[in-house]
Amino acid sequence: MLETIRAFLQTLGISNELVVFIVSMLPIVELRGAIPLGVFFNMNPWVTFSLAVIGNLLPIPFIILCARPIVDFFLKVKFLRPIGNWLENKVRKNSHKITKYKVGGLYLFVAIPLPGTGAWTGALLAALMNMRLKDAFPSIALGVVTAGIIMIFGSTIVDWFITLFA
Repeated sequence: MLETIRAFLQTLGISNELVVFIVSMLPIVELRGAIPLGVFFNMNPWVTFSLAVIGNLLPIPFIILCARPIVDFFLKVKFLRPIGNWLENKVRKNSHKITKYKVGGLYLFVAIPLPGTGAWTGALLAALMNMRLKDAFPSIALGVVTAGIIMIFGSTIVDWFITLFA
C-alpha cells in the first residue's frame, strides 16, 4: 500500500523529502508518522529527522497564538459551541499533567511519543492554558526533538529487524 502511494506521489513529481515534511505538519500523524515513513522510503535517517522536526514545529507558533481566540469565538457562536466546549474539556482533562510541572510538564507531554500527545496537542494545551509563546515554544521544540530521537532510533531498529528476517 505504501509503495503504491509512494509511486503515485513520484508520478506527480513530489519527492520523498517533501512527503516527510508535509506529513510531519499534519495533526495527529505529526513527526511520529513522518519518521517511520522516511525510514520506509530508505531516506537518510538524519535527513528524515531534520525534515520531520522542522515540519512538526512549523505550525506550532500559529497554534499557540491563534487557538485561544478561535476557541473563544466557537464558544460565542451557538452551533460551534459544542466544539469549543469539547476543546475546553479536553484541555481541562489534560492540563493537570502540565500545570503541576509547568514548562517541564509541557516538554514531557510532547516528548513521549504516545497517542494523544505531540506538538499540536501540546500547543493547543499551552494556548488554552494561556501560556505565552516565549515560554511554551522552547518546551514544545525540545519535546519534538526528543520524540524525534526516540522515533528515529525506534524506526531504524524496527527496519533493521525486518530486513534481518525478510
